[in-house]
Amino acid sequence: MGIPYDDVVLINQSENPEEPTVITINCPDKTGLGCDLCRIILFFGLSIVKGDVSTDGKWCYLVFWVLGKPATRWGLLKKRLLGACPSVSSASGIYYFREDLDRPKPLDVFLLKFCCYDRRGLLHDVTGVLSELELTIKRVKVSTTPDGKVMDLFFVTDTRELLHTKKRQEDTYDHLKAVLGDDMISCEIELAGPDVNICSQWSSFLPPTISDEIFSLELSGEQPNLSSSPNGISITMDNSLSPSHTLIQILCKDHKGLLYDIMRTLKDYNMQISYGRFTTKHGRNCIVDLFVMQADGKKIVDQNKQNALCTRLQMELSLPLRVALLSRGPDTELLVANPVELSGKGRPLVFYDITLSLKMLNTGIFSAEIGRTLIGDREWEVYRVLVDGDSLSLSRNRIKEGVRNMLMGWE
Repeated sequence: MGIPYDDVVLINQSENPEEPTVITINCPDKTGLGCDLCRIILFFGLSIVKGDVSTDGKWCYLVFWVLGKPATRWGLLKKRLLGACPSVSSASGIYYFREDLDRPKPLDVFLLKFCCYDRRGLLHDVTGVLSELELTIKRVKVSTTPDGKVMDLFFVTDTRELLHTKKRQEDTYDHLKAVLGDDMISCEIELAGPDVNICSQWSSFLPPTISDEIFSLELSGEQPNLSSSPNGISITMDNSLSPSHTLIQILCKDHKGLLYDIMRTLKDYNMQISYGRFTTKHGRNCIVDLFVMQADGKKIVDQNKQNALCTRLQMELSLPLRVALLSRGPDTELLVANPVELSGKGRPLVFYDITLSLKMLNTGIFSAEIGRTLIGDREWEVYRVLVDGDSLSLSRNRIKEGVRNMLMGWE
C-alpha cells in the first residue's frame, strides 16, 4: 500500500476564520501516533473541534477539524505533522513504511543566557519568541537582581536542529532584540555540556507543603470515585459491540488539549485505537467513542485493567494540570504541574500560557524554574514561579483561577 508523499498530510484551510480547517493524514500506523499528532496540533495553538480516526493496524486515516489563530503557520504545521508520521521510503514516487528509519535521535541541548532590564510581561515576550522559533524550553532559571535586571538561563532544544549554526543563532538574537529592544543587555547561545541534567529531579528539592498541595491524591493513594462523575465526566466500557475491540465512551467538558490527554493516556497504556470519533457540542461538551484493543490484539476483558484505565482517564480529564498558589514566607509562589508521557515528552506551551496569564493579570514575575519530579511511579513536570509581591493587586484566588482558565482554554 502506498501514497504520494504530498498526500500524506493535507490541510484544507478554511477561508472563514470561524469555520474549522480540515487536516487529513493518511500514513502507516504505529501505537501512539494519534497522541503525537495531537501534541503537535496543540503546540501550534489549535483546538480540535472534531476528529475521526480509523486504521487496519498497518495503515491509518485521520481527519481533524481545527480552529486556530489567523497567524497559524500552516506550511510549518504540515511539515511537523509529516515528521511525526512513521518514516517512509520511495519507489517510483510511491512511499512506504520503513520501521527501521522511525527512530528519532535525541536533540542537542543548548544554553541560552541573556541579561536585560526588567519590565512587566518580559518573560512571556521571551517565551513567545522561543516558541515562534520552535525552540523547546526543557529547563529554565530566571532571577531578578536588586538593581532591576533579569538574568535568564534557558536550556532549549531546536526542532529545526540548526541552533549550532551561526545563522540560526544570529536569527534567534535578532528575534529577541526585535521584541526586547533596548531592554536587552546581552545574549549568548552555547551547546550545553554533557554534565548538564536538563530534566533535573526535584524529589528532594520540593518542600513537603508543595507535594501535599498539588500531589495529594497521588500521595494518599486514594482513587477517584468513578460513580460520582466529578466535573460531569462519564467513562464507560462495552465489550458487547465488537468481537475484538472494547468500546470506550467518554462524555465530558471540553478543555485545551482534551484529545491529547486522552491519546497520551492510551499511548502510555499501550492501547491501539482501531476506530475513533471525537465531537464537541455547543462548544463545551464532548463526546468521544473509541474502539480499542490491547497490544496483544485482544479486547480489555480483565475487570481490574478496565477499572485502572477508567480511573486514569478520569484523573487525566478532571485534573490534566495541577495549579496551586502558596505562601512562601513573605512571598507568593505559583505552582503548576503536568504529567510527563512515558516517552519523556511534556505538555506543550504550559510555560507560555502561565506567563501570558500573569501578564494579562498585570502580575510581575520575580523568579521562575522548571524541573521534573517523580511522584510514585509517574514523572511530573513542575513549574515554580515566584510572583512579585508588590504587584499582587488581585486576590490569590483570582490569580489561581486566571492561570488555570488560561491553561484549560477557558479564558
